[in-house]
Amino acid sequence: MISEYFDYILNNIYLRFLFILLITVMVGTIAKFIVKRILKPLALKSRTKIDDLIVKSISSVIFYVVLAVGFKIGFRHFEFASGALNSVIDTLLVIIVVILILRIINNFAQHWMEDWATKTESTADDRLIPLLEKILEAAVIILAIFFILDVWNVNITPLLWTAGLAGIALSFAVKDSLANIIGGIQLVIDKTFKVGDKVELESGQQGVILDIGLRSTKLRTYDNEVVYIPNGQLANAQIKNFTVPDLSIRVNVSFGVEYGSETEKVRTVVLDAVRGTAGVLENPAPSVQFLNMSDFSLDFVARAWVASYTGAFGMKIELTDVIYNALGKAGIGIPFPTRTVYTKEME
Repeated sequence: MISEYFDYILNNIYLRFLFILLITVMVGTIAKFIVKRILKPLALKSRTKIDDLIVKSISSVIFYVVLAVGFKIGFRHFEFASGALNSVIDTLLVIIVVILILRIINNFAQHWMEDWATKTESTADDRLIPLLEKILEAAVIILAIFFILDVWNVNITPLLWTAGLAGIALSFAVKDSLANIIGGIQLVIDKTFKVGDKVELESGQQGVILDIGLRSTKLRTYDNEVVYIPNGQLANAQIKNFTVPDLSIRVNVSFGVEYGSETEKVRTVVLDAVRGTAGVLENPAPSVQFLNMSDFSLDFVARAWVASYTGAFGMKIELTDVIYNALGKAGIGIPFPTRTVYTKEME
């Protein structure tokens, strides 16, 4: 008896369609239940956030994906299945998949904005993430349009050629801007510097990073001037960062004493003076080194560490004054260039 009813349903295309639709609704409901009640708790237990975002995106559209597939299978047995209605179902499938992908992109963008961009002082990532989100969304929508046109048997080859040529022309037009944007991405990912860091460029320019933008970086010099440097140039340049691995920095003061001075006495006098200067760190300990014997003087260098690069210039000025006074007080002469001229008396 049951088999007769089942055969009757299978032989009637309308009942068969309703049966497939019913099965599809059941499968979609079960799939949604599995995603929400099983996969979501499992994703929350993992350390990474990627599976959480994917599950969150899938859970909202999984039912509609299964339902669209069910409609496509059910309509396959109708006489008009190869016509416009089949194209409509395929179009709906493409749209649902596009919505799923767009939600995944949006969820990832929001996560990165909350978890990464807001923790940095740079504005490059704040602008970069929304820009990348829009670029990815535009690419997905353009691909979806091509798929839909293909579903409706529209020849898309001329459109692909046109899009390819337009893309090449656009890339040549904005290559410098793209290079700067990619350079900004490299600076953020590599953590070359951050806002507030003191850096020295290849040109010898020193200053403090004010902002890392999407296309350029702002550098404030010690003359209170703001220099805008393209990120593409910075990404390929050698940059000295004074704030890594930590803020401490060594100050070097070169000086010379006259020939005949006792080198050990010079070291002792200067080292005691440097150690007694406020702000000089005990560890690493300061040192005084005898470097070379030049034309007019015995050349030394005093090296001392300070806690932060912000006090390095002031400490160098102060140590220069301290060393000069200490040498004078100890009776150690500081030479100056002299020249001896010999004359021969003519008979």
